[in-house]
Amino acid sequence: MVKKPIVVWNKGAEASLKNAYKRIKEESLNNAKKVRDEILTETKKLADHPEMYPPDKFKNDNSGNYRVFEKHSYRVVYRHTDKEIRILRVRHVKQEPKQY
Repeated sequence: MVKKPIVVWNKGAEASLKNAYKRIKEESLNNAKKVRDEILTETKKLADHPEMYPPDKFKNDNSGNYRVFEKHSYRVVYRHTDKEIRILRVRHVKQEPKQY
């Protein structure tokens, strides 16, 4: 039986999601919960389908294991291997994209 990869969050990505939650919560607690919960739900799905989203076009020399999805105007970047899905970055789509 093939073992599913685990989903792991980088500290920076985790902090970015928490900061987004705090900003949205100032306007609406319900919207903040919805954004946070739906992003977390999408990341959990990655363990079963790590290639369900397209390769990240902002990653230099991307062999296809750096991928990205957008949810509620947040861009979530992750890297997948056989053992791990690592959530690398959570940024609002209006922020200047980072080449890396």
